[in-house]
Amino acid sequence: MKYIICQEPGRFELKEKERPVRRTGEVLVKIHRVGICGTDLHAYGGNQAFFKYPRILGHELAGEILDIAQDEDDFRIGDQVIVMPYVSCGTCVACRNGKTNCCTQINVLGVHVDGGMQQIISLSKNLLIPANNLSLEEMAIIEPLAIGAHALRRAAIHKGETIVVIGCGPIGIGLMKLAQIKGAKVIALDMNKDRLNYAANQIGVSHVLDVRESPLEKIDKITNGDLATAVFDATGNKHALESGVSYMSHGGRFVLVGLSKGELTYVHPQIHAKETTLMCSRNATLEDFQFVIDHIKDFPTDSFITHKVHYSEMIEHFDSWLLPETNVVKAMVTFDWK
Repeated sequence: MKYIICQEPGRFELKEKERPVRRTGEVLVKIHRVGICGTDLHAYGGNQAFFKYPRILGHELAGEILDIAQDEDDFRIGDQVIVMPYVSCGTCVACRNGKTNCCTQINVLGVHVDGGMQQIISLSKNLLIPANNLSLEEMAIIEPLAIGAHALRRAAIHKGETIVVIGCGPIGIGLMKLAQIKGAKVIALDMNKDRLNYAANQIGVSHVLDVRESPLEKIDKITNGDLATAVFDATGNKHALESGVSYMSHGGRFVLVGLSKGELTYVHPQIHAKETTLMCSRNATLEDFQFVIDHIKDFPTDSFITHKVHYSEMIEHFDSWLLPETNVVKAMVTFDWK
């Protein structure tokens, strides 16, 4: 069977290997779609935290059950499944408290262990979510949207709040739409005009601001001086991660969704005066996946997936997905079974 491996920064290879053998407690899954996310782009670029090479990337996965033990009565061969790519230990302090998303021993498919950029993969049944009522494209974007859903749940966003989302990439876009579904008002920040236009025209964000054009003054005016009760960084950019608290109201929450490899610095009097709640948001849980599944029909999947290629053509296209001028929101790789 075919698979694509990132041998080192800047180099993919298309290879062949034997089909995996299903182990006890696992299910053989045919991969039909693999979404490309910021983690994959950063891994290819050599600037992804918690990463070692070589690695098979891919954790935004839509699949189909190929083989399963006969005594597994809740899944059938041919069922469509979404893969939850977070392999947790189930016994550490985080897992015992229901926070499997930040398990002390977590292995994320495509990051810590080999992922789904291969035709067939053997996975624990516990990682699979039935999805016979969804399209393959919808299935493959559930995971990145669940990242946003988890961040919103961490911040306990409620109807009527005004929030700021920094970054109109896939995570930020998903976060904005899900926040609207929860009844929040959204202000979007970015420096890419095309992405700001997408947030306005496809997501329906009323206020889209260029971060280079006095965003704090504009946010102050939009909110009548209150600023945003919650601010979410979805960039992982050091400057954005450090400056986002300035858009936050007194008594507000600043949620770090994006991940930077370096140190962050805050002026203590500034965050102390606002009694800032500073929190990180990592991965997602089954509850977050289910929330997205329940609302996926309200999401503009067709416009969100801007680029789609067959796995045999992915390597030649991947470099272009790193360029702002190609206007990638979500790229997706398709697999077949010839």
